[in-house]
Amino acid sequence: MTWREAFRRALYGEDGFYMRERPSGHFRTSVGASPAFAAAVLRLLIRVDAGLGRPDPLDLADVGSGDGALVTEVLRAAEPALARRLRVTAVDLSPRPEGLPGAVAWTPALPEEITGLVFANEWLDNVPLDVAEQTPEGPRLVLVDPGTGEERLDGPPEERDRRWLERWWPLAATGLRAEIGRPRDEAWAGVVARLARGLAVAADYAHPVDNRPPYGTLTGYRDGACVPPIPDGSCDITAHVALDACAAAGERAGAISTTLTTQRHALRDLGVTGRRPPLSLAATDPGGYLRALARASQEAELIDPAGLGGFGWLAQGKP
Repeated sequence: MTWREAFRRALYGEDGFYMRERPSGHFRTSVGASPAFAAAVLRLLIRVDAGLGRPDPLDLADVGSGDGALVTEVLRAAEPALARRLRVTAVDLSPRPEGLPGAVAWTPALPEEITGLVFANEWLDNVPLDVAEQTPEGPRLVLVDPGTGEERLDGPPEERDRRWLERWWPLAATGLRAEIGRPRDEAWAGVVARLARGLAVAADYAHPVDNRPPYGTLTGYRDGACVPPIPDGSCDITAHVALDACAAAGERAGAISTTLTTQRHALRDLGVTGRRPPLSLAATDPGGYLRALARASQEAELIDPAGLGGFGWLAQGKP
């Protein structure tokens, strides 16, 4: 079958990976790496709230929520006056986690209209897509056996996918591969279309049009380790995101402002510095020094340009 269909069944089918598993059990995300991430999202939410004139209610929507940890932590840390105005929505296809606060709505789809902040952390990389390989006759779809991962070439992509490849991932030589990101563009445009006022942010593995990986990025994850991306439902299947293409789709969907940067730059702007505490604190408050040192180490992981800090951040807004 096509990679897009195999991808979909493997993750979201009746017995798909994400119907059974939570992401935190298989790979490390920014949310799980440090509470500093949720604190930064809260600061961003406060900025958005001020820019909108403190509406009531103020939406916070988490797309691809996983176990709901991000919105749970933001809700817990918010000042009471802000928390009372918050309308929190966790969007995920999996069953509602046990212990999620009652104030959090758990739903498979975004509300039709949102005023506030939409956050999508490592969601777009799990939106299923097709794979194409360049041949002397032009690009051809790659078919995959979902049980073994074995592949073979099929016919050409449909016209709109061919146009997407020409614009966003041109294949210059026989044997090169591309992951056709049009479904992700459409998914992100759907988010922006539902944003009445506020900001939508996607944080994810990403690559730019002038530096696409020559053979694609399909990867599997299971139990904290990379595994072959066999779409049999036994592992997470992921592929990096053409966030620049998503940005263009968001603008077509009505976004007025666009910022495309890295997680390192975005989080530093939100106060995540990784700065170590002064050594003198160890003499006056040893416990406080150790706690501050641990927090600095966690923050450093979030903004490490060779790791989580190298993620792409796409922020698009409507005033």
